[in-house]
Amino acid sequence: MPALPYVVAVTGGIASGKSAVTERFAALGVPVIDADVIARELVEPGEPALAEIEAHFGGGVLLPDGRLDRRALRERIFSDGAARRALETILHPRIQGRMREQCEALEVPYVVLAIPLLTSTSRYPWIDRVLVVDVPEALQISRLTQRDGVDEAAARAALAAQITREQRLALADAVIDNSGALESLDATVQHLHQQLSSQADQR
Repeated sequence: MPALPYVVAVTGGIASGKSAVTERFAALGVPVIDADVIARELVEPGEPALAEIEAHFGGGVLLPDGRLDRRALRERIFSDGAARRALETILHPRIQGRMREQCEALEVPYVVLAIPLLTSTSRYPWIDRVLVVDVPEALQISRLTQRDGVDEAAARAALAAQITREQRLALADAVIDNSGALESLDATVQHLHQQLSSQADQR
């Protein structure tokens, strides 16, 4: 099996600012592999995962042109834990496999994986370090209502559909506090970049 770079996962709750963190790693020249991007690729027409989703959920989750109706699927899984787990069973092994393939193709000291839905049960055994982007739940709700134009009840429901803040923090090898100004985030990521580069060299 091909050797892997030092693999660093970045995760965090909704509206915590994961993208702001991974953008800063990318600006420093670190490759970023995004689980959401891969998930979208996996459900393109002709992909086996899309056929499996249709077989499980029915044709109602497809648009007339055969593409996935993301809104319809999101509505199906939002309040139905069994449906959400079924979708994860279809997608997560494929996402993990494709992420590993992309990591194996890189010749760099370390790589960042953006994985919003990382949990204790979905944690990839070949990840070396987990960074959790953390903000207070009140700030998540405030950002969600402003960003997505939803009311507080909908924002709280979105948080409730994810693992708890405590469960997420329990995964962390390091925590990135993103409740402050973006300038402080710049400094935090720069400091982590130096640390991670050193750890990758010492492997």
